[in-house]
Amino acid sequence: MDVTNQTTVTQFIFLGFSDVFYLRLTLFVIFLTVYLLSLMGNTLIIFIVLMDITLQTPMYIFLGNLSFLEIWYITTTVPKLLATCLSQVVTISVSGCLTQYYFFFSLGATECILLAVMAYDRYLAICSPLRYSLLMSLQMCLWFSAGSWIGGFIAPLPPTILISHLNFCGPHKINHFFCDSDPIFELSCSDTFLVETLGYTCTSIVILSSFLLTMSSYGYIVVTIIRLSSQKAQKKTFSTCASHLTVVTIYYATIIFAYVHPPAKHNFTIGKVISVFYCVVTPLVNPLIYTLRNKDVKTAFRKVLERKRLIFTRNLQRI
Repeated sequence: MDVTNQTTVTQFIFLGFSDVFYLRLTLFVIFLTVYLLSLMGNTLIIFIVLMDITLQTPMYIFLGNLSFLEIWYITTTVPKLLATCLSQVVTISVSGCLTQYYFFFSLGATECILLAVMAYDRYLAICSPLRYSLLMSLQMCLWFSAGSWIGGFIAPLPPTILISHLNFCGPHKINHFFCDSDPIFELSCSDTFLVETLGYTCTSIVILSSFLLTMSSYGYIVVTIIRLSSQKAQKKTFSTCASHLTVVTIYYATIIFAYVHPPAKHNFTIGKVISVFYCVVTPLVNPLIYTLRNKDVKTAFRKVLERKRLIFTRNLQRI
């Protein structure tokens, strides 16, 4: 497209979900509630893991990393989403949009890698229990955690750099509630084929490789569980990875549908609805699943509450 004599866009306007005020107000209450519950739930998991020494094992260190990630992941997009529910004109600068894009996809890539690492951890614990402490030592656990974060933040760099060189000369309205890739490409007056292809390739590599590694780990786990002699042993062994498998299923079902596709025209209304699941719902579902289905976390939570209650009672008695 010829960009000569066209005004360069310096900021974008988010369109959000609806022009109907009462609907936007209802969505605001729902999203704010989910956001606050997600922050509290993930913070609680981090607190429990730090406070209870019995949970300071690789499995729960990875869980603490996941909860820490979810806090920043949901905070990257939801504040702007809440703003679009309260106001019809919510703006973001082009540089701010690129920053949001980068951190959103960096945290998303980190989550994919971290979920694959957690699946590998369960594979070692179930399929190689005698060598587990050697293969997944505390040092190795920390290396895996650091590698997940480093790899996640490197993956979106190439497409982000290319997007920063695109020209935006109007219109300047983003048909979304955050700076997702497809709405940004839609607004550019430059040729986006290269950056779309690169973005699609990078996203697909991260998502599909992490997904395949995760499913491979669970494939070996299922075979090992089937070989166990009693149903009680099978049930007990499967329960150690049921929570993680549930989280993996919910997360990958939405992001594969949303991002693993060739560059093409998209229905942005459907895209926004799907985005709500992995941007808003998933960060809340994770702590709920891990706390409601995990006996160790529930036991540790009760111990922490009892300890705090005793401390509070003693302080009252001293007064």
